[in-house]
Amino acid sequence: MENIMNAVPDWAFGMNCAVTVCDKEGTVLYMNEKALATFAKHGDMRGRNLFPCHNERSQSIMHRMLATGEPNVYTITKNGQRKMIYQTPWRNSDGEIAGLVEISMVIPADMPHYDRDKESN
Repeated sequence: MENIMNAVPDWAFGMNCAVTVCDKEGTVLYMNEKALATFAKHGDMRGRNLFPCHNERSQSIMHRMLATGEPNVYTITKNGQRKMIYQTPWRNSDGEIAGLVEISMVIPADMPHYDRDKESN
């Protein structure tokens, strides 16, 4: 298994979004400060398997991402905050899917959207 600290440099620790990384078996390899705070009620998940913490539907989505390499992206409202969840496989130096990364960030309800295709014309 690849050393995750080479894959996730220290800059991720202080980011203002939650970053969680697991291997392809579901073992949590890395959680930044925000992720540790977000999931504090579950304890430190590093070194633990995340599949048992998820329902069948979520497990199916994670297995699909690991098999196909496709991301899973959606928004939620939780504790009165709107969040974007971006989940994607990460690959080892040989290009093989080695696990999943989840980035969760708070987004404002009135977030601007810019159409760069139209703006470039």
